[in-house]
Amino acid sequence: MKERAHGRIIGAIVVGLAAASLMATPARSAELPQKFVHHVYFWLKQPDDASDRARLIDGLRKLAAVKTIRSHHIGIPAATDREVIDRSYAVSWMLTFDSKADQDAYQVDPIHLRFVDQCSPLWARVVVYDSEAIE
Repeated sequence: MKERAHGRIIGAIVVGLAAASLMATPARSAELPQKFVHHVYFWLKQPDDASDRARLIDGLRKLAAVKTIRSHHIGIPAATDREVIDRSYAVSWMLTFDSKADQDAYQVDPIHLRFVDQCSPLWARVVVYDSEAIE
């Protein structure tokens, strides 16, 4: 019994030290393999239409098949409320690429062109933020 309790205490200490170590390690962008981020915000013509939002999200899921995309994230405004947060958009689409050249290839990929053709009637406004990693 004492050995089992002692083992649990040691285990808890090890887990606690590991967690503290992870929290103390700062994130460094140089460790991310992606060099180029493409972040798109969409405002729908009919922002309260759930089917339009679903169609846009479905289109983005299909768009994720473009081969030069390293990673992607589809999102909606988070339930955060601070003065600096803009929650007016309907859907966001964040992509990472290994290079600007890969992002350029994405722009002319037939899958991307089809997405624009099929989904652009849904949106009233699109804003894009591109950024490159600092070496």
